[in-house]
Amino acid sequence: MNDLISSLRDGLVVSCQAYPEEPLRHPETMAQMAEAVVAGGAVAVRAQGLADIAFITGRVTVPVVGLWKVGRDGVFITPTLRHARAVRDSGADIVALDGTRRPRPDGLTLAETVHRLHEQQPILIMADCGCLDDALAAQEAGVDLVGTTLAGYTEDRARTAGPDLDLVADIVERAPGLPVVAEGRVHTPEQARLALAAGAHAVVVGSAITHPTTITRWFSDAIGTP
Repeated sequence: MNDLISSLRDGLVVSCQAYPEEPLRHPETMAQMAEAVVAGGAVAVRAQGLADIAFITGRVTVPVVGLWKVGRDGVFITPTLRHARAVRDSGADIVALDGTRRPRPDGLTLAETVHRLHEQQPILIMADCGCLDDALAAQEAGVDLVGTTLAGYTEDRARTAGPDLDLVADIVERAPGLPVVAEGRVHTPEQARLALAAGAHAVVVGSAITHPTTITRWFSDAIGTP
């Protein structure tokens, strides 16, 4: 598993996700998207939903970071042990879950979730965090990687226009040896480069590569399309 983590170093992880109501919301479409980003140099793919995970793992040779979103508020990224086990069993190489200190729907702590997930079979766990204290608590809980995924989406930090590079640097300084994945609002190649320069082990890009609705809106807003 250390080799898998090493394979992500200084690399681009691409998130291939679509919202339920969107035209691209289909596992086969996301699998094709995953193949396309791997052809472009992605070292791993981040995928949401059990069907998407299963389709994508069958189509790419790079690691798959899997998660299961339940709702859109509170703890909704792989919120319970049951969801985490299902993500693992769908073929994910890394299970991504909410890594904040907020109460989890099943009443388990993050540490209990990590322990119970590990006791059945070894699996890498990525904690999606919102602040430095989240990341330090996740490290104590025994996760293998932490992401800045939820920075600006909880009450702990203000939302930055781009990636929260200060948070990346703070986690790297306070948790030496813990791989930090920069994720959230990475919209340009330059921002991705700066995230790695801040000490990130890898960087995740989603909307700017795989979400045409968002990309189109950036352009239409810029030119004033009604």
